[in-house]
Amino acid sequence: MATTVVMPQMGFDMQEGTLVRWLKKEGEEVKKGEAIAEIETDKAVVEMEAYASGVVLKAIVPEGGTVPVGQTIAFIGEAGEAIPEVKPTAKVEPAVGQPKAAEPKEAHASFQVKASPLARRLAEEKGIDLAQVAGTGPNGRITKDDILAYETRVPAALSSEEVSTLPVATGGEVVPLSRMRQAIARRTAQSKREVPHYYVTADVDMTLAMTLRRQLNETLNGEARVTVNDLIVKACALTLAKFPVFNGSFEGDHLRMNSGINVGIAVAVEQGLLVVSLGECRGRSVVDISKTTKEVVERAQSGVMREEDYTGSTFSISNMGMFDVDSFSAIIYPPQAAVIAIGTIRKQPVVRDDQITIAQVMKATLSTDHRVADGAQAAKFLVEIKRVLENPVALLV
Repeated sequence: MATTVVMPQMGFDMQEGTLVRWLKKEGEEVKKGEAIAEIETDKAVVEMEAYASGVVLKAIVPEGGTVPVGQTIAFIGEAGEAIPEVKPTAKVEPAVGQPKAAEPKEAHASFQVKASPLARRLAEEKGIDLAQVAGTGPNGRITKDDILAYETRVPAALSSEEVSTLPVATGGEVVPLSRMRQAIARRTAQSKREVPHYYVTADVDMTLAMTLRRQLNETLNGEARVTVNDLIVKACALTLAKFPVFNGSFEGDHLRMNSGINVGIAVAVEQGLLVVSLGECRGRSVVDISKTTKEVVERAQSGVMREEDYTGSTFSISNMGMFDVDSFSAIIYPPQAAVIAIGTIRKQPVVRDDQITIAQVMKATLSTDHRVADGAQAAKFLVEIKRVLENPVALLV
């Protein structure tokens, strides 16, 4: 029986995706796990892997087509195998300079605006004119978050006619936001609006960890280069195994406890910020983490990623130490429960055994979802990360 290939959900809030390019054409053989298409999300172009081996029997969605998550985009099976009939429903944006089809003049303005069904229902319930809302979804589509954000900006007592007469600032340059920048704005606003953040900070003595890093790199002799961040990833993975609640997420009336410890790393790219995922870090060596991180970051910066690079992270690290930043508080990346923010490592005087000495100290700030864990739990979690980094032989066990 033919395998149905659907638009994957590459990110917890992804609603639709654009098929940029078919890497395997109709009639070509494909192996399970082999890349068959490039999918554009609101943050990156991601290579989609085949669910099964066989022949691409039919490509339902054309290149450039945008369809909702879960919709059939292709079939894979044995050559000549019969497949169900599926009516293509992909939206394809016209090429630059190509005129769009004319909208019926009698249609109301709100119905000429691109919006998700949920956004339309919310707008109707709240009496909001969709024509007044700026969409941040793919191709300018209005989403539920756009409606909620609009509602917080405009007083409910104002009608759409009154809104249109409100004074606006004039002059200055108008800079359109990229899809990635729009996604960052949407997700960070959602996180701060819906997730009750609180913060715990600790000083971490990285003197021994820095010595270990130097010794590892000397031993590797250029085969790989272990970074401070690699040590932090391993320390977080070991600590998450002891405190699994920080590897979970809040879901209404229960917590989702993830089985895999997949550490996300915030990576600055030209268009904005990505959180790339390192799968199952608990059993990886520091050197393996280093090599994998280098590969994933290079793919992120090149603009074409694999699906596993982009999805599945259960806890995140945001490191701004390379920018000479002492400390900061990071925003939690939904649906995760926590994120740790790392500052630069500085030499400073510390007291050991009643003697003043110089140590290499780093500030770490943990942002936690209060629905998932309380302050005492967060303090114990952060102190355990501190203990591991200050006794770094644990990173090699």
